[in-house]
Order: sequence, then C-alpha cells, then structure tokens
Amino acid sequence: MLKQIELTGADVTKWMNWTSPAVLALSVTSAAHAVQYLSLEQAQKHAFPAATGFAVVQADRIWRAEAGGRVLGFFIFDRVIGKHLYIDYSIALDPAGRIRQVDILAYRESYGGEIRSPTWLAQFVGKSSTSPLQVGNDIRNISGATLSSHHVTEGVKRIMTIANRLK
Repeated sequence: MLKQIELTGADVTKWMNWTSPAVLALSVTSAAHAVQYLSLEQAQKHAFPAATGFAVVQADRIWRAEAGGRVLGFFIFDRVIGKHLYIDYSIALDPAGRIRQVDILAYRESYGGEIRSPTWLAQFVGKSSTSPLQVGNDIRNISGATLSSHHVTEGVKRIMTIANRLK
C-alpha cells in the first residue's frame, strides 16, 4: 500500500535549492556545443563575393545574387536535423541550377562537426537536380557523423528538386 506524503512549502523550497543548480548545469552544457560559423549575410558574401545585391525570392529562405544587372545565381538557406539538433546550411546555385557551394552555417550537436569538412562539402559542387545526391553513391559518409551527413545530403537533394524553377 502506498503511503501519502504531505509536503510543506519548506520541503519544496529545499527540493528547488538542490535541483535548480543541476537543471541550470544541464541547460548550459547542452547549449555550449552550438556553434554559429556564419551568419546569413556572411554566407551570402562567401558564396557570391562579386554580388552587389541579394534580391529576395522567398522571404528568409531564397535570394537571387545579382551584380551589374545580371543574375549570378541563387542562395538558399535550409535547416535539417542532425542526430538530435538542427544543422543550418546554405546552398549556392549557379544560374544553370548547378551547385556552386554548400556551407554549414550552424552546427549544434556535441559531436560530428566533421560535417563542415571542406573536402566533404566539395563533393556537392557541380551537382545538379539530375545527380543522385545519395550517401554511398556520389556522396561519402562521415564516420561519427552518419546521420548528419545523410540528413544534409537529403536536404540538398530536396532543395535541388526546386532548382529548375528558380530563374
């Protein structure tokens, strides 16, 4: 038989005094792994250094990079889940819809940061909407960041399905 326990205000205060520091410590350590590598503006300039402007195509998501009245390409922001947390990334497309560059803007997991490796990201350059874009096919897996590499690759593939509609 369960015995009912009555708690007083003093008991709750003691419990809060003991548990609050632990909750605070856990929340601080979780956020400590989040790293913002590039802002949207920095990523745009990194992808299209010659651009003099970025015209909004879709608010907070797609921009047309322009210089001297001509289109240099498109800059697309997207977000996927890594293992547990979001990965913010961007894709730069040339006017023909081929991938010019992929950048990781923010990575929040405590491990698997190899997803930012320039050699891994370079695999996407030149790919188009007709490319397989599949880990194990034309994209290498990253040991220790398997889910992140799969999810970023799937996100890039999803974005490429709309690439032909951008003009």
